[in-house]
Amino acid sequence: MKIYGIPNCNTVKKTLDWFKLHQLDYEFHDFKKLGISSEKLEEWADELGWETFLNKRGTTWKMLDADIQRSIVCKADAFKLMQVKPSIIKRPVIETDSGTIILGFNEDQLSELLK
Repeated sequence: MKIYGIPNCNTVKKTLDWFKLHQLDYEFHDFKKLGISSEKLEEWADELGWETFLNKRGTTWKMLDADIQRSIVCKADAFKLMQVKPSIIKRPVIETDSGTIILGFNEDQLSELLK
């Protein structure tokens, strides 16, 4: 499995701790260090829709100029912003071995991985 996120994010920390507690192997992809490709964003958007990944509740969004916020009206605009400011992506994004994408920390959803 692969977990995408930012190491200092509390939700990502909670997820990584959960994986360690349950002794599940994973690879961690740090958005800040490694960025994110438009191909990967496209893959996720095909599965869950691009709007799902754009975190409009977080500090990064709230700190954006209102004109920039209003300019994000389509997938291409959102992807450009996500690549420049990857902390605006909701996290963690978990890619399971079966190809399922889990967004955020949801213990019930994660527990399904153990079955």
